[in-house]
Amino acid sequence: MTDRREELSLTPREVLSELDRYIVGQAAAKRMVAIALRNRWRRRNVEGPLRDEITPKNILMIGPTGVGKTEIARRLAKLAHAPFVKVEASKYTEVGYVGRDVDGMVRDLVEVAVGMVKAEEAEKVAARARAAAVDRTVEALVRSDPETAAQPLDVLKQRVVAGEMNDRQVRIDVTESQMPLMSVFSNAGMEEIGLHLQDMMGSAFPRKTKTRQVTVREAMIVFEAEERDRLLDADKVNALALERAQNSGIIFIDEMDKIAGRESGHGPDVSREGVQRDLLPIVEGTQVTTKHGVVRTDHILFIAAGAFHVTKVADLIPEMQGRFPIRVELSSLSRDDFQRILTEPDNSLVKQYQALLATEGVKLDFQDDGISTIADVAAELNGRFENIGARRLHTVMEKVLEEVSFHASDCRGQAIPISAAYVRERLGDILKDDDLSRYIL
Repeated sequence: MTDRREELSLTPREVLSELDRYIVGQAAAKRMVAIALRNRWRRRNVEGPLRDEITPKNILMIGPTGVGKTEIARRLAKLAHAPFVKVEASKYTEVGYVGRDVDGMVRDLVEVAVGMVKAEEAEKVAARARAAAVDRTVEALVRSDPETAAQPLDVLKQRVVAGEMNDRQVRIDVTESQMPLMSVFSNAGMEEIGLHLQDMMGSAFPRKTKTRQVTVREAMIVFEAEERDRLLDADKVNALALERAQNSGIIFIDEMDKIAGRESGHGPDVSREGVQRDLLPIVEGTQVTTKHGVVRTDHILFIAAGAFHVTKVADLIPEMQGRFPIRVELSSLSRDDFQRILTEPDNSLVKQYQALLATEGVKLDFQDDGISTIADVAAELNGRFENIGARRLHTVMEKVLEEVSFHASDCRGQAIPISAAYVRERLGDILKDDDLSRYIL
């Protein structure tokens, strides 16, 4: 794994190059997020109290569905090894209405950060945890099987490590958590904070153990997990996670256009402007209490996105507009973009389907005219019906490959050419029938 500090020191040009491996076009949006990521590295290297005064410049992406808004943010977070959550603005409600509190997005971010730090810290103690798990497994073998007890412990350890005894049955004691998850009611409804009575009252509720009969392979998995948890410093994990969430976290707020617009005073959208006002302190910088500690949101990077084809950015309240100073408009995908999306990215659909069918010994040979025809069909359908961007390629590809995917197990060793004629044959009837294609594609 690349060191996280190296990732954060990537130049904007290097970030753009990495994003180009997965996302076609949208150069302006990729440049903006590349600069935002670099500014985080720059801020960390600013000396003195001025560093705390430098806040991230939040980004508002404007563009139709399926053009890469979410993918740009997700890839950026992965590139930076930063905690990342994607939320929909429309699922939150104003204080006083039944629904989810906007603070929940910050709590979700902290949970992601805790998971990331735990995984990294677990790697550091993995060798010690495995050694301890081997010792415990050998002890369980000795207790469970008198014949095995006659063998020297060193020999038993070697056989367990080599996997020679994976199918042997042993009895182990497994710790069971007795306390259910607790949901806490906040002023905006029920917010799942995830507190455990065990955490609050400690040993007042002792954990119970249960004896189970498992294989040595299963015992090793259980023991390794327990030993990793025992070796991890929970306070250190929480502290690192909070720091990472506060200074490196990225929250992607989709469907921002759904909460834009003035109030009608009644109906299902009555709380839209209220959601914006509740969201405003989070974006401006405030403190949110989580079960892992208090998180400040001042340096979390917020990337908002929306189609804004019914409402306009100007329909957001002025304070919210001011908190997203960087705005970039993503363009609709053209027919040539579809062709590039099918072949250029490292995770292109063509490569994905080839890898899937290769597991059954079937080789998909996508010919140039076949790929071109798929791009033509996707562009035509987006023009005739709802424009859903690159997601149209998923529906077209799935329909084109439906037959070969269904019969793949009977075609082992065969090479299937995906030509223009093959694509037209598979889609011909559907393309002729507007009503049918409306529902299927």
